[in-house]
Amino acid sequence: LGCRLSDGRAGFVAALLAATSPYLTWYGQEVKMYTLVPALATLALYGLRRAIEGGGWYWWAVQVVATALSFYSHVLAALLIPIQMLIYFVWWPQARRRWASALVSLACLTLPYLPLVAWQAPLTLQARETGFYPYTLGEMVEILLKGWSLGISGQGWPWGAVLMGGLAVWGLVSSPLSSLSGLSGLSGTRGVRNRLALVWWLATPLLIVWLISLRQPLFTDRYFVWSAPAFYLLIGLGLASLGRLEGWGRWTAASLAGAVFIFNGVNLWGQATTAVKSDFRAAAAYVADYRPAEGITSSQTVGERYDFECYLPLIAVNRCPFGELIVFQIPHGRYTFDYYFSEDKYPWADGVYTNHRTPDGSYLVSEEMAAHEMQEMTAVYDVVWLVATEAGMWDERGLVQAWLEAHMRRTAEAHFMRVDVYRYVR
Repeated sequence: LGCRLSDGRAGFVAALLAATSPYLTWYGQEVKMYTLVPALATLALYGLRRAIEGGGWYWWAVQVVATALSFYSHVLAALLIPIQMLIYFVWWPQARRRWASALVSLACLTLPYLPLVAWQAPLTLQARETGFYPYTLGEMVEILLKGWSLGISGQGWPWGAVLMGGLAVWGLVSSPLSSLSGLSGLSGTRGVRNRLALVWWLATPLLIVWLISLRQPLFTDRYFVWSAPAFYLLIGLGLASLGRLEGWGRWTAASLAGAVFIFNGVNLWGQATTAVKSDFRAAAAYVADYRPAEGITSSQTVGERYDFECYLPLIAVNRCPFGELIVFQIPHGRYTFDYYFSEDKYPWADGVYTNHRTPDGSYLVSEEMAAHEMQEMTAVYDVVWLVATEAGMWDERGLVQAWLEAHMRRTAEAHFMRVDVYRYVR
């Protein structure tokens, strides 16, 4: 894609930056969609570029299929559709000859999903609590710049981010400046249009999510991982344009590129050697080792160990003398806990969400309401475990644990990387 938008030098530098990016490396090592979506988004835009250049109908097919797969992989990747519409008009001198194919492509990407849009669109305009922090647009830009430049560990902040952000800005303005100065290299209207296309790729999803977040916060930096290639392409354009300057240009480009790769290397090393991930494996092992196993034979299942009602605390009427309820705060942690936990079936409950607020900032869930929910949740259990990770996203006042501390006796606790485990007895 870099070769199509500029030349081989810019494309090579951008590819090298993406390959050594601490941010993309981090998410490339997770078994999630954050590796697939950037690849699909880049392929979709490459297909669009080739199709507009007249490469054949099959490039329209590549664009449609890659785009559709991308927003089946992550819902925010649906923003590729407005991005591609903007880019199509940016490339208008070439694109106008392909308007019929472009309309067919747009129809394929929109018509099947109109019922879904009609159902979901009103929800995007409602003011509601989502559990996400309400970042300002400036804070969103800073978080993305730091992550894309320095990865998760952020070593070298702010200078590494200033360096890469400055090179991206230079990549954006270098074409018109080169044209005005009469310097060699890709310049003129075509260069400006190609750079503007990268700006739409970079800025459109952020601006749309920011507007939605004014009423319902939605920002998380990893949701925008598929815009990171545009950032690296702009840096590649900036370094390539510096390298084309006569005299000091090549040395400057080489020195700045060396500094960028030093920052990448330092942060790759930091991510590889510093414990950052939530350690649910240790937490699950701790709970499994602590739970009593009296009276259980090797042939018995956990389901035989408890009465069925023990799994339904809201409708149970009898106590479960051997039942130990595990409360997850936040609920998302249960999926990773389950992966490592030795028992396939056990009593569990989601922690109470208490962060709902009114427009004036007051809490909708009072301490009394939270206490009532906790009483109902734990009524039939003599032992309650609390597995807490990033609990502030769900219960910033700590009402769940405060109720357990007030109404039960803490008999054990253990603390692991970003996971805290507590055991309470009635």
